Amino acid sequence: MSHTCMDEYDPNSLTVEQAHELIDRIVEPVTGSERIYLRQALDRVLATDIPAPFDVPPHRNSAMDGYAVRASDLPQDGSTTLEVIGESFAGHPYAGTVGARECVRIMTGAVVPEGADTVIMQERVTREGDAITIDSGHSAGDNVRHPGEDVEAGDAVLRTGRRLNAADIGLLASFGIAEIDVVRRPVVAFFSTGDELKGVGIPLAEGDIYDSNRYTIHALLERLPVEIRDMGVIPDEPEAVKNAFLQASRHADVVITSGGVSVGDADYVKQTLDALGKVDFWKIAMKPGRPLAFGRLGDAVFFGLPGNPVSVMATFILFARPALLKRAGAAASTPLTLTATTVKRLRKRPGRQDYQRGILSQGKSGLVVDSAGLQSSHVLSGMSRANCFIVIPRESGDVEAGTAVEVIPFTGLF
Repeated sequence: MSHTCMDEYDPNSLTVEQAHELIDRIVEPVTGSERIYLRQALDRVLATDIPAPFDVPPHRNSAMDGYAVRASDLPQDGSTTLEVIGESFAGHPYAGTVGARECVRIMTGAVVPEGADTVIMQERVTREGDAITIDSGHSAGDNVRHPGEDVEAGDAVLRTGRRLNAADIGLLASFGIAEIDVVRRPVVAFFSTGDELKGVGIPLAEGDIYDSNRYTIHALLERLPVEIRDMGVIPDEPEAVKNAFLQASRHADVVITSGGVSVGDADYVKQTLDALGKVDFWKIAMKPGRPLAFGRLGDAVFFGLPGNPVSVMATFILFARPALLKRAGAAASTPLTLTATTVKRLRKRPGRQDYQRGILSQGKSGLVVDSAGLQSSHVLSGMSRANCFIVIPRESGDVEAGTAVEVIPFTGLF
């Protein structure tokens, strides 16, 4: 019996887990790095470890607004009175030494002066003129931050493979680091295939549709540390597809197509990859997105995404995105998964792992998830309404309301 991409069961399809393992085994980071200014570093991937050039904090400083005192002057019982001999502000430290029965007014972050080793919160002090009175109940070292307490000089502040976020950039700036070495961005060439596809803004003839997939893929790639090459729409002609493959393979580290990987008479992408490169697999037991082709084209890795727009997004997010991050040198990571309770019954037939579009929200007793509507792979509006995938295992049938399911939030993925 023959099997098609519409079947729920196909013995030639890989499981989602098998596909991930194969892709991870084949995809390697690109070589080469470049030095850039810190302001250019958002979302870039570190090519080297970055050691701390000095301790953080660099000196003893106060964790509170209050008074810097000597622990030896702290009262064990009752109270004691100390003389205020000066002030220490952030950027304006007190230059002298705190002696017996003396103290210095100090602000948060300011240097703890020589001789003092404890800071008393201002709320626990009574001040009259140049004298303060403090009661018992304090301990030596209270409210003092020590050099290297956060980071010691020479420690790795950030490590190779780190994809830099805003906090990372602020951290590097706090060390006075102006330039860093990052992995070069892999070049990603992509194109759509299909005689029916027209560019946005061009009037449609009967049977034509607008090419939304290239816009979707471009937007997904914009979120990643890659260099983007849009090659447009390639007609359903063997020679045209072949020439596009050859052109892409000359300069790209990753080649992505949409459409042309199914079993139709005019689906030439898989045939061309068979002839010019290597197809490692082209069907996965998942829905949406079974006809996903993965392989190699010269030194580039190749993803042939399906033609349906929801399938494009699902296969890109679940397979192409982690591979692109690895190609870009980023440390391995997996999407966040949560557990939520279904609001209503979800329809499913056994045979493929489903990634249904859902709407995740906070219920009275925890997270709940509802269907985003019609689950057909061409319904992009449902993907736009959704904020998560509802993951239903391959062997599962219908999922009843009130069932705990795994969800993958879209936050941070696109």
